[in-house]
Amino acid sequence: MQTHVAASGNLRHNHLLAALPEAEWARWSPQLEAVDMPAGSVLHGSGARLTHAYFPTTVIVSLQSLMNDGASVEIAVVGREGFVGTSLLMGGETMPSCAVVRGAGQVFRIKSTLMIQEFNRAGPTFHLLLRYTQALLTQIAQTAVCNRHHSLDQQLCRWLLSSMDRLSSKEIVMTQELIASMLGVRREGITAAAGHLQQAGLIEYRRGHITVLDRRGLERRTCECYGVVKKEYDRLLPARIAT
Repeated sequence: MQTHVAASGNLRHNHLLAALPEAEWARWSPQLEAVDMPAGSVLHGSGARLTHAYFPTTVIVSLQSLMNDGASVEIAVVGREGFVGTSLLMGGETMPSCAVVRGAGQVFRIKSTLMIQEFNRAGPTFHLLLRYTQALLTQIAQTAVCNRHHSLDQQLCRWLLSSMDRLSSKEIVMTQELIASMLGVRREGITAAAGHLQQAGLIEYRRGHITVLDRRGLERRTCECYGVVKKEYDRLLPARIAT
């Protein structure tokens, strides 16, 4: 893991940082550090004290719930639209879930003490971070509903669309084993579901690389969970940089 002071232009690639009013931006920007994260990096473990809050720009962070037998399932994802560390806002310093970086890229981090100080100012940043937390809770709840009630084909479509939204790319680098682990299912199930989508001309899958060929087709094929979560994020979070 390599750390360096961030260039201000890159900081604004995270939507929450981009939405900070200028007064808050002037306080935040000197405190933020850029961190290059390899795939599989753990931002915080289950029950571990959070020392920093993290704002992704070019990575997706998987929030995972861990079982006693070592199994895990993804309960939410965080990309450039948000940040990792919402428990800091609620008065807690730990989370029962863990946060794992899916693929190599960059995040910006700020010390948890500074994050709490900013939140306690109860200014524009306070309301922005609370709205993001509400959107994240919606995603967690809807993921639980989706995992229980919808087909694996539909879940995979939702997962692909959510990943594309956070990466702005049609290509996702991820093995079937890892996708199966994220969704809490058997690898054979993912192989079958990916095969169905490929046969329908929606994706192309080769050696751990998934290329989305027909996004609209995925949107038609997925369940309502993707739309519910996206609508809530669009409703609660800013669409442009604050001034």
